[in-house]
Amino acid sequence: MSDIITKYPKRKMETVIDIEAPAQKIYNVFKETAFHVPGHAPNHIQGVEVHEGAWDKHGSIKVWTYTFEGKTTTFKERVEFDDEKLIVKLVGIDGDPFTYLKQYVPIFQFIPKGTGTEAILTIVYEKISESIKVPDYMDFMIGLTKSLSEGIVKS
Repeated sequence: MSDIITKYPKRKMETVIDIEAPAQKIYNVFKETAFHVPGHAPNHIQGVEVHEGAWDKHGSIKVWTYTFEGKTTTFKERVEFDDEKLIVKLVGIDGDPFTYLKQYVPIFQFIPKGTGTEAILTIVYEKISESIKVPDYMDFMIGLTKSLSEGIVKS
């Protein structure tokens, strides 16, 4: 197993963006009312369903339907919440990212900054093979976060 880890190491990409929505409010949408995400960011997310557990429960499994690079696809994840640090971690289980990756974990952290929020967006991933070009999931994550923020501010 250590040979696999050495051959295809886990990687991490991270970016920080400023958004208008208050940190607690955007965190609460992810945690308590994820079913509202498609209404706030319809160009990115078309639907989300609880597969196992409940909307606001740590460890629940959700299936997201989303548009990525012009294609409608799905992502199944197990969610982890950190209420103190306002972190939402989506541990990938199945879906389109696993065409390219062995591991895919998008992480959103929301830090209050003035009247808005500093959003730290992180993706931890592991490629299936070094020869595979991985699509720009970070660009998607940035667009989703900005659209979600705009939708929350307008509502």
